[in-house]
Amino acid sequence: MSRMISYQEKDTWIHRLSGVTKLIFLMLWCITSALTYDTMVLVIMILIGASIYAVSRTEWKQVSTVFKTILFFMVLNLVFIFIFAPYEGCGIYGSRTEMVRLFGDIYLTKEQLFYELNVMIKYFTVIPAVFIFLVTTDPSEFAASLNLVGVPYSFAYSVAIALRYIPDVQDDFIRIRNAQEARGIEMSGKASLKDRLIRTSSIIFPLLFSTMERIDVVSNAMELRGFGKKKKRSWYAQRKLMRNDWIVIIGAVVFSIAALIYTFYDGNRFYNPF
Repeated sequence: MSRMISYQEKDTWIHRLSGVTKLIFLMLWCITSALTYDTMVLVIMILIGASIYAVSRTEWKQVSTVFKTILFFMVLNLVFIFIFAPYEGCGIYGSRTEMVRLFGDIYLTKEQLFYELNVMIKYFTVIPAVFIFLVTTDPSEFAASLNLVGVPYSFAYSVAIALRYIPDVQDDFIRIRNAQEARGIEMSGKASLKDRLIRTSSIIFPLLFSTMERIDVVSNAMELRGFGKKKKRSWYAQRKLMRNDWIVIIGAVVFSIAALIYTFYDGNRFYNPF
């Protein structure tokens, strides 16, 4: 059974980084991407993300299914943006360059296209970073690293369990989907997009129930073992911050500050080519 996203142990410098380092990088990366609409900054972030993806040796088949799903909803979101705010870009850039009349008084404008292009680029800066974090971070080591920097071990362990359950939830999803297909319910590419969406959404409820049942079993087991009674605990997979960790953390901080200064130096976070 193939899992879509799960941790795979590999010998790369990204895998050897502390989980806290990767979390700090991810948070700074997402904050920078959320605040900037400067196309140059976003393109640089995509190139950096692509380089990190290549170095991490993440297999495409590991993330392809989830990526295609997210890509579909991303395109759907862009369509909704245009439907509900067809001139949002015109308001942002202070001009209106009409290209094609679509229907009624609605026109496709260069400003709207450029605005939605930047929104799409923002997705492509964040999504690969999240994938890389999930497939290169050992949940046990990540929990130990969080506790090392002062996060309560009960919270850190909860995060570790959540990361460990991502592959299990994926397994349940695939198992339920295969059972549906065995009953003659077509859920592959042979069915129409509408039918696939409706049939896939029907998996959510059994998947939710199985997940809740697993949570109940684990919480009862941890309670019976007295988890959380002590103020401290030891960690088998604890890893201290090394030189490469500090280099990545400092580099991420410097890049975020530089990117935001470049974005807001003229008082506007939108790059305006018009």
